[in-house]
Amino acid sequence: MSTTEHTSRKTAWPVQIHLPGQTAAAEGPVDMFMMYVMHHAFRRDLSMLTEAAQLTPAADRVAWRLLQQRWQVFAEALHGHHSGEDSGLWPLLLERGTPGDVETLEAMEAEHAEFEPLLEACEEGFARLAEHADDDARAALAVRLAATRECLARHLEHEETGAIPIIQRLLTQEDWEHLDEEHFKEDLTPAKIVRIVPWAAYGVPRDVLDQVFAQTGFGFKVVWLATRRRFAAKQARAFRHVS
Repeated sequence: MSTTEHTSRKTAWPVQIHLPGQTAAAEGPVDMFMMYVMHHAFRRDLSMLTEAAQLTPAADRVAWRLLQQRWQVFAEALHGHHSGEDSGLWPLLLERGTPGDVETLEAMEAEHAEFEPLLEACEEGFARLAEHADDDARAALAVRLAATRECLARHLEHEETGAIPIIQRLLTQEDWEHLDEEHFKEDLTPAKIVRIVPWAAYGVPRDVLDQVFAQTGFGFKVVWLATRRRFAAKQARAFRHVS
């Protein structure tokens, strides 16, 4: 490919968004905006939930029940994200990739498996504290959340610096949209949309949100406008002990 052809091709590629905490935004033909929005939400929630577990009194039953609800939204979103990757994205890339790509992609799958015991332990901790004032359970949960946060941080960095460049090299935008419909949106019910949209959008700069809604369609913006204030109010109550 000549320099002129390469430059022309690059100018046609979408401009990738870059959100707080994100480690890389590989150039390429696939617009990864939703992947990066989800990564931002995962990082944000584990940071906030870890701090909340450290600072929320075990006796504050209202706060702990709201924190449990927030954890459930986070866990639902993370499970859907990882399931889509494991069932659709990684297998397609493994078919097309080089031996070096295969090593990275197999590591992605192995890292997903590392989360399961951590997520189960956190789920048990939130359930316990939603029902009982237990200082030992609160201390244990804070430790488990911190471990989950560190594990996820390593995985997301690896994905952004290792796997996403492979996506940009091997897939087209059409490939990505097909994967999204078949493996990431297959269980996207109206109730789940109402839970996930305000959660994913929280803390994302407005100019980036405008870009996201331009891609996802007016319906998602309407959901956000209808749910954002209620979500923010619940967030304030859940994290009231966090500065």
